Amino acid sequence: MVVQNKLDTGDPRKAVLLEPFIHQVGGHMSMMKYDEHTVCKPLISQEQWFYESLPTAIKQFTPQYKGIISVCLRKDSLGNLGLIASPSLPTDNCSSLDKEHSVMLCQEIKWTSTTSSERLFVKWSQAPFTKTIKDSGPGKALLRTELQYHTDVSSLMEDTNGNQPERKSYNPWGLHCHQLHLNRMSSKLDENKLHQFLLLENVVSKYQYPCILDLKMGTRQHGDDASEEKKARHIMKCEQSTSGSLGVRICGMQVYQADTGQFLCKDKYYGRKLSPDGFRQALYQFLHNGNCLRTDLLAPIVSQLKALLSVIKKQSSYRFYSSSLLIIYDGQEPKENKETLDNHPQGCFQNINCTMPHGTGHPKVDVRMIDFAHATYKGSKYNHTIYDGPDHGYIFGLENLVNILENTREGE
Repeated sequence: MVVQNKLDTGDPRKAVLLEPFIHQVGGHMSMMKYDEHTVCKPLISQEQWFYESLPTAIKQFTPQYKGIISVCLRKDSLGNLGLIASPSLPTDNCSSLDKEHSVMLCQEIKWTSTTSSERLFVKWSQAPFTKTIKDSGPGKALLRTELQYHTDVSSLMEDTNGNQPERKSYNPWGLHCHQLHLNRMSSKLDENKLHQFLLLENVVSKYQYPCILDLKMGTRQHGDDASEEKKARHIMKCEQSTSGSLGVRICGMQVYQADTGQFLCKDKYYGRKLSPDGFRQALYQFLHNGNCLRTDLLAPIVSQLKALLSVIKKQSSYRFYSSSLLIIYDGQEPKENKETLDNHPQGCFQNINCTMPHGTGHPKVDVRMIDFAHATYKGSKYNHTIYDGPDHGYIFGLENLVNILENTREGE
């Protein structure tokens, strides 16, 4: 476990530049990439307590909790803001991190010319981000690091009407959250102030083209500590969306389109406007790669959802208010499917199912619960109300999700 006071207690200059996590598809709090296998987010004590007290049965369905990290906000002479993480910073301030060794993260986004305007995808330039401050050498601090984009895969962000007004070369939601977070932190800039972040497993690190569905689970979204105004606002959102009718609504999505080499992205505003039929169609789209429906994903996803459902039903007093559920798979097509499609005229396979060769087994998928800032249970020092029995709103959502996926067929 990576914990602030147990790591790198030596050189305080061994700091890490936090970069935006480009595969964040939902939520309002900025997720940052700490390293290839770890992400971090601003610490909320109730969520930290929840992760540290997780029942063993639930742990397999959550990201691995890796502890906390100390973070400083820095601004260079050009006004560029940076988030610098160091496991070895003292717990009261970050003045020990010498300013001249700070690594700055530009809010400015620089486009790099590419050979193909049709295939652009954001990939943070690896060289500057993998260097620690110590690696940069004395007097050679990186005062400005620009985010560069390289030829690979692009993405399209649809509006609530399904229109695609412009091509996006990255999933814009994560950068949107990151911008808002930096603005909030910089409004009262104190470079000596320490910020605590949670360290969590990067659950998409093993996927080449991570297709991610972020689902807000349950029929209730407000926590016990919500004000009357916030409570009324969340109740209305649930009543006017599939949270009320199905116990689940879409908060964000990105799905790799194999026919175009692009990610198709949708945000929470799209999800709020969906009817139950629209929700079913969105699930269908999440499983469709532009060439065919990935029916090979149905069995492993449903199997994991049923296993989670069995666990949730046994968790008496637990309430997972405002939490989300991620469904993840790799958008890279099985080689056999790609070869089959390559041998046929374009467009003639738009309504077929992808099938796995006999004996190859199921593709890798993940189902993970996240965002526990408002979760509560008997024994939590943050609980305001003690509940009896399992979270029936969450169970209702899971059961509907399983039923829809089990009934998913081509053309339905």
